[in-house]
Amino acid sequence: DGQLEFVFEKRYGNASPRKDGIYRAKLVGGKLEGTFEVEGEPGSGMTWTGVRAPEIREKDDGSWKPGKPIELFNGKDLSGWHTRLAGHDIGWMVTDGLLNNGKAGVPDLVSDAKFWNFTLHVEYRIGKGSNSGVGLRGRYEVQILDDGDRPLSVHSNGALYSRIVPSVEASRPPGEWQTFDIRLVGRDVTVVLNDRKIIDKQVIEGLTAIAHDPDEAKPGPIILQGDHGPVEFGKITLTPLAR
Repeated sequence: DGQLEFVFEKRYGNASPRKDGIYRAKLVGGKLEGTFEVEGEPGSGMTWTGVRAPEIREKDDGSWKPGKPIELFNGKDLSGWHTRLAGHDIGWMVTDGLLNNGKAGVPDLVSDAKFWNFTLHVEYRIGKGSNSGVGLRGRYEVQILDDGDRPLSVHSNGALYSRIVPSVEASRPPGEWQTFDIRLVGRDVTVVLNDRKIIDKQVIEGLTAIAHDPDEAKPGPIILQGDHGPVEFGKITLTPLAR
């Protein structure tokens, strides 16, 4: 009867048994107007709206020129950043000129400023087994991970999380400093890890799990993921691109 329905079976709560999370929706005025509930839990219900992803026609075609570089981290304090969770302790700190989350479980850090097309240079260091990421426009995560000797996948260090597999292995051992040089134009993304190109002008086909700003047609912030494991950041330099 014109109703979309799909189900995810998972644990909806740390101590909960696996249950069905049921999504239902109908197309209304070009949008999906929907509901969600966990089977057998009446208080779990909520409503949601799905909209079509916008068409972004800009391509990384060689016509984009760099502007003035912006240092997003000043090496002294958290000026220009805020926590992703309103009203929550920010959790991040600056120690010996390095930005760090100290431990796992700290909310993601979000830049106050928003950006569209840019290049981004990031220096980072993680310990053994740690996990973090850099969110582009508040929507697309470039994965940071100590992934050991595991085969390359959409979850590898330097991957466009859950979407684009790195072409080569370029990670350094945990405890060593590493660098990203990321270029984003429209939906075209290039990632250079430790001076080796691992993603070359590939198209991002949609949001990743880090997304908290779903309006893909507008500028968005840079996110530093803090809730999965300890991580340190040194220089974070963004250079806007314009024609």
